[in-house]
Amino acid sequence: MSVSDSEIAFALELFSSIEGLTHRKQTGALCLYCDGKIFATAGDGAIYLKARGSFADEMEAAGARQFTLTRADGSTATNCYWTLPDAALDDPDLACNWARRALAAL
Repeated sequence: MSVSDSEIAFALELFSSIEGLTHRKQTGALCLYCDGKIFATAGDGAIYLKARGSFADEMEAAGARQFTLTRADGSTATNCYWTLPDAALDDPDLACNWARRALAAL
């Protein structure tokens, strides 16, 4: 995964009303934290929120897609990150609502 300066600026602006928001680049991606807890990552043109259990189900129902990695041998793997629903990409209030829900589910 890689993340550009413009992707970083976009994600930070989108989540700017999250109090305690910090960030750092890690393994080529942007990691977003609130009060030291990682709740999102960004890179390769997508923003992902951490979600498990019923919150992951809610994200899927809203159109989010689970992060999928294709390995060199062609097999795939997933993890606990889901794309931010498309409607939230143009709506900072909605994006921050999803982010707060992700944080509450940690």
